[in-house]
Amino acid sequence: MILINCPNCGPRNSAEFAYFGETKPRPDANETDLAEWSHYLYMKRNPAGWTSEHWYHREGCRKFLVAERHTVTNEIRSTGTPGAGHGG
Repeated sequence: MILINCPNCGPRNSAEFAYFGETKPRPDANETDLAEWSHYLYMKRNPAGWTSEHWYHREGCRKFLVAERHTVTNEIRSTGTPGAGHGG
């Protein structure tokens, strides 16, 4: 079992959450071309190591959070609120 420390609800089983992917800057839809937009949507880094990810607490507070997770060990070393210095 993986425990995710929700900033609002405290430690919870990861089964309560939905994974929404890695955090990365979103290009301005009014300034980008189709190739850049497609790259943003479909190309993932998928590193073996630490990455920042968006998660949604679907069976709890129903809020998004950012978790810093190791993709090999599934260790989570920090969680926080998006936009509060924890990814966008």
